[in-house]
Amino acid sequence: MFLGLEWYWWLVIAAVLAVSLPLKVKFMKWWSRRAQEKKQHQRGKWGDEDD
Repeated sequence: MFLGLEWYWWLVIAAVLAVSLPLKVKFMKWWSRRAQEKKQHQRGKWGDEDD
């Protein structure tokens, strides 16, 4: 078969990719939102805001 793998291994690889890609997208959105919240918290912490 292609690259020496049997057909069922290609199904396993496709299933793993189908599950992992949406999880990666969800994680990246969560990480960027977390970083943005941290940045806003630091801004207030160091007195950059006008009271």
